Amino acid sequence: MREPDRPSFACMARVGEEDGQASVELVAAVPVVLLVTLVVAQLAVAGYALWSAGVAARAGARAGYVGGDARAAARSSLPSALRAGASVDDSNGLSVRVQAPALVPGIPSVPVTAKADLGTGDGS
Repeated sequence: MREPDRPSFACMARVGEEDGQASVELVAAVPVVLLVTLVVAQLAVAGYALWSAGVAARAGARAGYVGGDARAAARSSLPSALRAGASVDDSNGLSVRVQAPALVPGIPSVPVTAKADLGTGDGS
């Protein structure tokens, strides 16, 4: 028995000119890849800011629990880049609000807040 004839890709005529198609696709894909990378990086910066605010809130709550200065402890435990725009409120527990820096100039920073409460420390 004879095998059926299969088309040979080497002998097929070109349907249309595709010279430079890969270059056009790359030029179209690069801005999308850069935008996705920038969004992921901004989310990582916001996550770091939230984590840092949480650590600062817990440090301030611990300091307040043992009778220390909760605001100063919270502020001093923040990284220096986040310390400038931070606000600490100890009226109901302890909350720390920081501005996550924006990676692109002109885009507003993202505010994040973390809260912690350990009680009053009077044994009750």
